[in-house]
This record gives sequence, C-alpha cells and structure tokens, in this order.
Amino acid sequence: MADVAAIELKNISKSFGKKIANKNVNLTVNRGEILSILGENGSGKTTLMNMIAGIYFPDEGQILIDGKEVVIHSPKDAFRYGIGMIHQHFKLVDVFSATENIVLGLKEKGRFNHKAAAERVREISSKYGFEIDPMKKIHEMSVSEKQTVEIIKVLYRGADVLILDEPTAVLTPQETQKLFDVLRKMKDDGKSIIIITHKLHEVLSLSDKVAVLRKGEYVGTVETAKTDESELTEMMVGKKISLNIDRSEPKNCEERLVVKGLNCVDREGVKILNNVSFVAHSGEILGIAGIAGSGQRELLEAIAGLQKVNEGEILYNNPKTGSCDNLRDKTPVQIRDLGVRLSFVPEDRLGMGLVGNMDIIDNMMLRSYRKGKSVFLERKAPKDLAEKIIKDLEVVTPDAKTPVRRLSGGNIQKILVGREIAAAPTVFMAAYPVRGLDIGASYLIYNLLNKQKESGVAVIFVGEDLDVLIELCDRIIVIGSGSITGVVDARTTTKEEIGLLMTKTAESQGGEQN
Repeated sequence: MADVAAIELKNISKSFGKKIANKNVNLTVNRGEILSILGENGSGKTTLMNMIAGIYFPDEGQILIDGKEVVIHSPKDAFRYGIGMIHQHFKLVDVFSATENIVLGLKEKGRFNHKAAAERVREISSKYGFEIDPMKKIHEMSVSEKQTVEIIKVLYRGADVLILDEPTAVLTPQETQKLFDVLRKMKDDGKSIIIITHKLHEVLSLSDKVAVLRKGEYVGTVETAKTDESELTEMMVGKKISLNIDRSEPKNCEERLVVKGLNCVDREGVKILNNVSFVAHSGEILGIAGIAGSGQRELLEAIAGLQKVNEGEILYNNPKTGSCDNLRDKTPVQIRDLGVRLSFVPEDRLGMGLVGNMDIIDNMMLRSYRKGKSVFLERKAPKDLAEKIIKDLEVVTPDAKTPVRRLSGGNIQKILVGREIAAAPTVFMAAYPVRGLDIGASYLIYNLLNKQKESGVAVIFVGEDLDVLIELCDRIIVIGSGSITGVVDARTTTKEEIGLLMTKTAESQGGEQN
C-alpha cells in the first residue's frame, strides 16, 4: 500500500504579489505513509499544504488524487476528495460540545440526531485510541483535547489524507507521544498523514519519509531510516551547520536576581502568577518551561516593570555598587536608572520590542535617545551597531535604513536580540528568542546566550523546545497555571519529568527555589 500514491503535486507554484511562496514544487505522499514536510520558517510549507486543503488555489501546476488530476477550489472540495487539514490554531466554538463542533456545518437528511453523532464519535475514538468525552464543552478542555476534536472532525467527514500543521507546538511530551501513537494507528489503517514541523527529533521518530523545502522550492524527499539531523539540516539550509550547544559549567555564581512570593492578577481579577519564588544566578542560564499561557510571559514582564505586581519582592543585587534594590512597582525607565540592565526580548516583537515603521538604525536608538544632549540625535553609534548586528547575525535586509516592518519575522527577531545583547546587561531575559528563526540562526542565538553566561550575565531563557532547554540551560524552572511546580537540574532531568511538572497543579508549591 505504501507504494500507491495518494496525492501527487506537479510543478505547483504560488505567489502573493511579488513574493514567491512556492515555485515548481513536485511532491508525492503514498497511502499508509507518514510524510513530514520540513523547512525553515518562510520556506512555503504551510502555503503548499493550504493549496491541497483548498484554502489557496495554485497559480500553476497540477494536483493528482489517486493518479487523476483534480481541481480543489475550497475546503469543501478537499473533503470531497478525502483531504482534511488540522490547523495550528484551532477553529472551534467554545460553548459547543465536542460532538456539536465535529458535526458543525454538515448537511444530513432529517433532524439532527445528537445521540447517534456522539456514538459515531465514540466509535472513531475507540478505533484509533483517542481519549475524548463527546459531550464535553470545548471551554472545559485542555489543548490536547481540543486538538483531538479537530482530528476527529476531519475523520468524521471521511478524510483519508490528514494534514497537521505543527501539531506538537503546544503539547507536553506525554501528550505528544499519545498523538504519535494515534497517528501510527491511522497509518496502519491506510491513512496518509502529512505533518508540517520544524522539530527534527520528532521527524526522525515518527515519519516514514521527509520532504524538504527551501525558499519555496522542493529540495528532495528522503527515507527517514536512511537520514539524520545533520543531513536534514543541510538540505533545509543549504550548508553544513553544527547542531551542538557547547554548555559550559557555571562559574563565580552569585545571587543576581531574587524573586520572593510574586503575585499578579489580570484586569478581571484572575491570578496569573501565584506565589512565585526563585533565584537567578550570575554566570548561569536559568530556563523556564511550561505549557503556553502558564505565566511565563507575565513573569518576565513583571521583572521588567511591564506587569503590575500585587504582592512580593523582586530583589536585584547590583554587582557594581553592592546594593540590593527592590524592583517592584518601578517602571522600566526607573529600573534602568538604578543601573539595572534588564534586557527583555518579548514574544510580540513589533508590538513591544521594535517600531515597525522606523528603520533599523532608529530602532537601535530606542535604547539611548534619552541620553541626547542636543536637539539633534547622534546617529553614528546606532548606525554602527545596526550594521554590526546585520553582519554578525546575517540579517537579510537591503540596508540598515530599511523599515523593520518590511523584514521577515525571523530577521526582526535577530535585530531585537542583537540590540538587547549589545546593551551589555547584567540580567538578560529572553522570551522565545528563536521563534521564527531557521536552525542556523537559532544555534547562533544559543551560542550568544552562552557567551553572555560566560561573561557573568544572569540569563533567563523561556523556550518552547524541551530538547533545547535541557541542552542549553543549567537549571530549569517549570511553571504550571501561574505557579512554580518544580525546579530541575538540566543536566540530569528528562523531557518526561518536565512534562509531568508542566501539567501538575501547584497550589502549595510557590516556595523559594534555589
């Protein structure tokens, strides 16, 4: 069965204005096969799959199903040909039950039979090993349960080809393993599975074949059993890249930042940080792990003066003066005036980090313009810094005078990280600093963080990839629902241990973690 083509793409091209998303892509996925689509951010993976799913229509080329050319104008056409796509951002109605969401939009003869539909959902769940309550409301579900509803939704409609876009981005290791077990059962049932991902270890553990895209073009397809991370990386990037993070032992560690009993609530009065306590040492990288939305961002914002703190202390031990300053309730400017250099790379690059309509040079000046002593701003130093960052971090841009909004997300992130590190901080906080970056640029950033650590900076790193957290950090704090559920030694922990802590409730675990 694995030799029978389910879908063939021939010379598929797609452009958006002058931007070429895909160019002459040829790709085949067989029946009873798991195919991973691998590529850097912006390589055209999602665009290509959206054409199979009927969301976009190709400018050129052919799509063949079971050897016959078809035209897919809409998702409805795709379902007619047995194709269903599970998007990274779920499309569910919160107040509806799982069953109601699954059958939403279907036309059936006669009156809708909720009981029969729920029974059909149970049959599908039992067949493939899903764990889902058909009557449960979406707003009561975990992220993995919502994803399960999305998958069952396309199976309920008779899909034989399933496309999953970054399916493990918000799952714990345990949830990821359950999903992979389900996908393998689908494969054994003759389904074709296409997964868009950037996690090489998952590609190698799950898929039968890997298709690689680079800058919108098809590079090739390899059998997973006959390849490795180095070969796949070279195919994606076009050159050999070292995938090693050289983690040094922490030296001359001192308590640089001491957080005690931190509590924060949002505008609705809901507690978003609950009795959080920890210590960040100079000369170490402290990782923060947690399911998306567990309070990681709010914690860093509270330390940076961007989030109101209701209770607790944020104590900074100044290495220059020897004084201990409480940063709580101070503005970011006041924190900087104290001599505290907190460099913060936020999740929202343009919303909080950079000004899109300003060029790269002007964005360098945002850190220092208040120091100007004349009516004219001094531009040589910011210009030199901008050009150094462009060169060192390989920023793809026409020149330093290009507005930031015209750059890709990955290049925006490089500029932001480069500017913050150039501020010579004593505490460097980075929230998802490699989000949107290709593998080569990501490892460049990891090495920059290591250099900061080796120069005595206290580095706090919030990341999504547990493999990277374990390889890069010295200690890892795990946050669940706004509370610290544990702190582990990154050199001896496992993904499974961190995954269990990520889902653990922590009502009484906010004690100080050293």
